[in-house]
Amino acid sequence: MPIGKSIRVYLADSTVTGIRYAELVNWTGQAIACPRNRLGELSSWPEASKPAVYLLFEARLGDSKPLAYIGESENVAERLTTHDRKKEFWNEVVIFSSKDENLTKAHVKYLESTLVTLANQADRYELENGNTPTESSLPRADRDAMAEFVENVRMVLGTLGYPILEPLIRLLPVAKTDSTETTEETLKGKSLIDLNFRVNNLTACGAVTDEGFVLKKGSQLSRVNTDSAGMKVAKHKDQLLAEGRIISEGDYLVLNEDVLVSSSSYAAVMVAGTSRSGPQSWITSDGRTLKAIEDMAVSGVQPLGKPAQT
Repeated sequence: MPIGKSIRVYLADSTVTGIRYAELVNWTGQAIACPRNRLGELSSWPEASKPAVYLLFEARLGDSKPLAYIGESENVAERLTTHDRKKEFWNEVVIFSSKDENLTKAHVKYLESTLVTLANQADRYELENGNTPTESSLPRADRDAMAEFVENVRMVLGTLGYPILEPLIRLLPVAKTDSTETTEETLKGKSLIDLNFRVNNLTACGAVTDEGFVLKKGSQLSRVNTDSAGMKVAKHKDQLLAEGRIISEGDYLVLNEDVLVSSSSYAAVMVAGTSRSGPQSWITSDGRTLKAIEDMAVSGVQPLGKPAQT
């Protein structure tokens, strides 16, 4: 059963686009998000002059993957002056340090390597890091402490608007206490991340997530788009082709990686190349439509045939 977390965000000048300080309740870590044009103000923040890991982010514009860079330093405020001169892409930095003095150079190098690995696995951003940094050697107790630190970094980054470490597809959390209900809810979650759509000799796989709908790698898309599909879909496919995220294969297109889109209907239109209803098109492995699952969820009926409790 997932445990709730509380994150406190302090707006230094009462604006959501300015410098923000974030902390997780009962965590010794801390984060500072600072716009590039406000770097000069970091000198007044001692939190930015400690050993820390930091992430440079490009603003998310359109459907392209934004750029990011992950680094470490014993004094991030000083390091950022170099990045301000040599790296053009970024517009904000998020710094993670510790409230105490227990985060050492070895720790931040370990964190840097781990964060780069997780960001590459999540594949939401195009990393400017040339290679995965070497992971420093830590005692087992310290490695466990850093694993917890990384999990907290993931939550704080997401809260600040940067889900760089979040997998596109994650089994929805279960909040049931009865063991039987937990099993059924888990199966429901699995069915929503294992959906299929077949049309005109094309086969696609997808998943419902909290953020929208994920078209999975290997899904086949129509090369032709009718007027009913809309110009947005055609332009989106052209952009994905240009970025190498879609490849051409015979008479159709194939996704080269998982792609997050706004809805199941948008995903169905991308596959078919014509207007489609996503809830009617996507089918679970046991033959139910996504609409059937959604209708039962709204009505309170258990999707696997178990009577709803009153």
